[in-house]
Amino acid sequence: MSSAILHDLNAAPAHDRLRRLIEAPEDQWFDRKSARIAPKDLARALTAFANAEGGTVAIGIRDGGYDGELLTADKENALRQAGIDFAVPPVRTLVHRVPLDEERSILRIDIPPSEHVHETVSGEVYLRVGDESKKLSYSQRRELDYDRGSAQFEYEPAVDATIEDLDGDELTEYRESIGATSDDLTALRARSLVRRDGTLTQASVLLLGRHPQDWLPQAHVRVTRFSDDTAGTGRRQTVESGMDTRLEGPIARIVDEAAALIESWIPHRRALDTNGRFTDQSLVPKDAWLEGLVNAVVHRSYSMAGDHIRVNIFPSRVEIESPGRFPGLADPTRPLDIARYARNPRIARVCSDLGITQERGEGIRRMFDEMRLVGLVDPEYHQTSGSVRLTLTALSRLSPEQQAALPRGAEEILAVLRHREHPLGTGELVEATGRSRPWVRAQLEELRASGVVHWEGKSPRDPRATWSLPR
Repeated sequence: MSSAILHDLNAAPAHDRLRRLIEAPEDQWFDRKSARIAPKDLARALTAFANAEGGTVAIGIRDGGYDGELLTADKENALRQAGIDFAVPPVRTLVHRVPLDEERSILRIDIPPSEHVHETVSGEVYLRVGDESKKLSYSQRRELDYDRGSAQFEYEPAVDATIEDLDGDELTEYRESIGATSDDLTALRARSLVRRDGTLTQASVLLLGRHPQDWLPQAHVRVTRFSDDTAGTGRRQTVESGMDTRLEGPIARIVDEAAALIESWIPHRRALDTNGRFTDQSLVPKDAWLEGLVNAVVHRSYSMAGDHIRVNIFPSRVEIESPGRFPGLADPTRPLDIARYARNPRIARVCSDLGITQERGEGIRRMFDEMRLVGLVDPEYHQTSGSVRLTLTALSRLSPEQQAALPRGAEEILAVLRHREHPLGTGELVEATGRSRPWVRAQLEELRASGVVHWEGKSPRDPRATWSLPR
């Protein structure tokens, strides 16, 4: 749900609140529940949000309509106590009624991210992932226990930091992004950026501080361009003159400035565009390296002093290395199977508010899709003892033998197949390329014989047969 709509729901016209709640998509931080829900079932959602990045549950909405009339005093009291009676340890919540009109209202429960791992009284552990509360296996629960210990650095106090140390422009943008109309301290509390005693956290300084590096010198990004695919050492070092820059400031500014620098420094290559013409394109797709950069900044381990994020640009690849290993819930050898988990839940939430991230758990998938879309090899992850390195290489997915065997003009067909999200029939390819049917058919058969494209149909003359690229 839009953070601004949710935060400012009470300020919206009463007659419009129900529509907003019904139409808002459920996501990482918002869930709707019927007033019929049992307290023990509600506890699943509460623990899932607490174990992830926090969130909000609106109770009194069922099948696109209102059923809050079932929220009797006894039922409401039972639901208010669900985080205590059916969760271990108890989940901290803020509960209040949101009036819809003179007679109707819903129950709103806000759950902050927790420093503990919570389970239901039946011993089940849930984690909010996208729009669902995912039940964890025993091994995943153990890893969540381990990860939780290092995930709370962002909530530690930033010693001696005050509101005056925050950047006015960044604070204004943050307030606008969440629809805050109250004072600065209340706005910061909305995303748990201050502790209960009013002390600013490391997350608040990293996100909104004038110069976060006064508290965390390691919180910067270094962008370097090399003239050779090997970095070299000493006198053989291949760093290009004037192309080694350190970027500091709050997170949003670092991302913007690093992205602009990478875009201006990254090499280009001749490649076929979506219109079937060869043009100069970024070495690797911007959406791929930008996603990698944002993931590094948002999810790095800020507790690791003395280390920073490195973006190394080589003639044939881009490497992005960030401090901190993958959480135990993740298997770096199978990146597409990684369930979303934020090391820095408060930072991740605010970055989503600011539009820096979408936070739908699809960042890694998007990088893979963008690389495959232009026919390049998949991203690669390498995990060291203290960091994760992402490599995006401008290398064709086709083997040298397959490239040599490509018929002339076949790139047109491959470009069309890459840019569609579903298999295409021969007629659709004829229309998309503007070529004759015999020409397209001949190209497809050669590509099929080389193993470059996949054909699926019930018979050789099946009119519904389709062509696609192997995954």
